[in-house]
Amino acid sequence: MNKDFKFTIKSVCFDENYQPSDNTRITTNFANLARGKSRQENLRNTLKMIDNRFNALAHWDNPKGDRYTLELEIISVEMNIDVQSSGNALPLIEILKPTIVDRETKQRIAGIVGNNFSSYVRDYDFSVLLQGHNKNQPSFSTPDNFGDLHGKLFKCFVNSDTYTEHFNKPPVICLSVSSSKAYQRTDHQHAVLGFEYQQDEYSLTDEYFNKMGLQVRYFMPPNSVAPLAFYFSGDLLNDYTDLELISTISTMDTFQKIYRPEIYNANSVAGLSYRPSLQHQDYSLTRIVYDREERSQLALEQGKFVEEHFIKPYQATLEQWSANYAL
Repeated sequence: MNKDFKFTIKSVCFDENYQPSDNTRITTNFANLARGKSRQENLRNTLKMIDNRFNALAHWDNPKGDRYTLELEIISVEMNIDVQSSGNALPLIEILKPTIVDRETKQRIAGIVGNNFSSYVRDYDFSVLLQGHNKNQPSFSTPDNFGDLHGKLFKCFVNSDTYTEHFNKPPVICLSVSSSKAYQRTDHQHAVLGFEYQQDEYSLTDEYFNKMGLQVRYFMPPNSVAPLAFYFSGDLLNDYTDLELISTISTMDTFQKIYRPEIYNANSVAGLSYRPSLQHQDYSLTRIVYDREERSQLALEQGKFVEEHFIKPYQATLEQWSANYAL
């Protein structure tokens, strides 16, 4: 059944001149930054923050703190159910691909693809399916097989020839920790990832990403104020170099300071026992304009879009494919 799905990859540079195309999944956070009168200043400041964070972490043989710069590409993955037709491709996911530029050696080093993760089907699952399921329920629950289709679509892409032709290592997705869970700091400390945190119970997002074939570990990198959630397959600590890990940390630590300043730009550092909160008031704002309320509204709109143009029209095909899909 896998041969029935065809994946196409498109990319665009995320730089100070970036302008989202009309068919970009506009709830994508980096697209949000690139709109409005402050768009170019937003982008320039964001990229500078990323470079500063990278050089602070890659401090060896870097006395002036300016040896490295990151180039970012937005990778858009389209999926076509009917391989005989190219007119009904769905923009399935968007991820980031960093390239590390060593100004001293002139070397270009591939970073880890992944970072930010945006998905139309995930918008549908969380903003339409899950909300509808719980609308009149006395207690929160998830629908049967919640996340199964999305997980199989993601694994199908990562295991496709299209993925291996473009990327040489599995993806790593880096997100905020859950505000509904408590995290405990361990004695384990990694040179780049920092102190590891653990929790007793996975969040709904953790379980959702597990269905995508990704496990999770939580680390608070040096000079960060809160742990990040790293979703990966394989061995996070040994499959990637320090510079590759730093490319992910510097990118997502910067974005989280913009998206969730209450957690990641707080004026106090997470302690041994930590419960993140978006109600926290002791934090600093970046100089970057980001409309979080608009993003939430767009997630619902685009969840309805994928329901109308993908889930309902191809429901029988998708159910049959999902029932038979196996690696």
